[in-house]
Amino acid sequence: MAPHNYPLILKQVLTSGVHWVPEQEIHYRDQFHYTYQNMYQRVLQLAGALQKAGVKPGARVGVIEWDSHRYLEMYYAIPGTGAVLHTINPRLAPQDVGYIINHAEDDLLIFHEDFLPLVEKLQPSMSTVRKFILIREKDETPATKLKYEDFEDFAQSAAPLEELPDLDENTQATQAYTTGTTGKPKGVTFSHRQMVLHTLSTGFALSGFSDFGGITKRDVYMPLTPLFHVHGWGIPYVATMLGLKQIYPGRYEPAMLLKLVVSHKVTFSHCVPTILQMITSAPAARQFDLSRWKVVIGGARLPKGMAREANELGIKVYSGYGMSETAPVLTLAYLKPYMDKWEDDKKLDVLVKTGVPIPLVNLKVVDSEGKEIAHDGRERGEIIVRSPWLTAGYYRDPDLSETLWRGGWLNTGDVASVDEHGYVQIVDRLKDVIKSGGEWISSLELENLLSLHEGVQEAAVIGVPDDVWGERPMALVVLREEYKGKTSAQDLKDHLAKYVEDGAITDYSIPDHINFMDEMPKTSVGKLDKKILRETYIPAEHGREAED
Repeated sequence: MAPHNYPLILKQVLTSGVHWVPEQEIHYRDQFHYTYQNMYQRVLQLAGALQKAGVKPGARVGVIEWDSHRYLEMYYAIPGTGAVLHTINPRLAPQDVGYIINHAEDDLLIFHEDFLPLVEKLQPSMSTVRKFILIREKDETPATKLKYEDFEDFAQSAAPLEELPDLDENTQATQAYTTGTTGKPKGVTFSHRQMVLHTLSTGFALSGFSDFGGITKRDVYMPLTPLFHVHGWGIPYVATMLGLKQIYPGRYEPAMLLKLVVSHKVTFSHCVPTILQMITSAPAARQFDLSRWKVVIGGARLPKGMAREANELGIKVYSGYGMSETAPVLTLAYLKPYMDKWEDDKKLDVLVKTGVPIPLVNLKVVDSEGKEIAHDGRERGEIIVRSPWLTAGYYRDPDLSETLWRGGWLNTGDVASVDEHGYVQIVDRLKDVIKSGGEWISSLELENLLSLHEGVQEAAVIGVPDDVWGERPMALVVLREEYKGKTSAQDLKDHLAKYVEDGAITDYSIPDHINFMDEMPKTSVGKLDKKILRETYIPAEHGREAED
């Protein structure tokens, strides 16, 4: 007899945790809790309902939801049937949300009632969605003309499956969209095999280095990175596999987050610097013992000052790095054994770096000729990477996929150095996007919209350091002669606000500062010279490197 061909599928991640600790608890805010065994039964029931509703293998199921136990169930039930979990970022501009729903060809759309106005606005343009499923938490029935089915009614509309089916491990499991560069959002997809390997490697990295900032079976996990954002960094899968107590906070509100951290004695989270800043600056934060809390920071550089402030509250913080295209975890900034004896301030210099690759990640920093740079902390190059869980390319976009994978390596577009200890530090980006609070803002899109104002002759947008958001956009504008002295910065902000109303951009994309110039610096070929703009407007103490 041939041996059983055991598939690496998300079903195995789920059942590992359920078999290990069936009575372990999962909480949603301060409203609801149940056990792993209860969660597993609801996964089987939701899977049965999806099959009854005619969701075929390979069909996309779009989800717009806050961090919740329901979302965790969908992490397993949707891909567990052979369908594809399409996590949708509601923070995108409305027209981008509508685009990705159509581009993914979502079959069903499951959404929280808070996003009902958004779905109502976009519904007439949705070309493939045949069923809307509304997640309700309020008692009153919403006043809407949209035909929908209640999520709980839908989930209970069919008998639960006896178990999730075995699938080919290369079956597509998840899909998400990144807006990290100009143009339309781009879809990235991941298979069951990729997500299982990502879970195993990330879990091994975190648990194997548990003496510093990692996890053990006794940890209490609460995500502070939205579950719609690259699998919540993949940690919900790790937490379930290891059987951790899990806390889901719903919509992020400082008072509720702090309440959950304290009442459940949360010990492990991950977030962007903005969320950490929001918590550490809350007046109540200093009233509680946060000394058991470990937080991985990603999405933007972790400032040393912020890390020091968190440490003063007892919070142990360190950096991680990844991309939407990489599922996402590539590096973690945990300490090497010989660093244990270092002074705290010297350790902190390491903890705020981008980090070292986790197991199964082959990461290099190379120069323009593809040669690996010196590990001296000074030479710069682009990060390129290989691992088993990188997206194969952009969904339905072969040209950009070829660019992403040129040379047989995934090209990140991030410029970095490597120190003598092997720690990577990102110093810049090849693209002109701005990362603000973990969200991407396109400088070229803002420049284009500013150029539509009748008084604007030229416009450039750069990212400038911000203590709260990491970066914020700054606009530099040359006015037409007849508008000089007559057009103010507020006039241009009001101009951009019209595009927020139209759904072209989000309100957080509007620059905080708009400066006027007599002329723009240009390169030898007539392009805007953003290198000079950055040198002029970014204080030297921030240490941002100029572009090549």
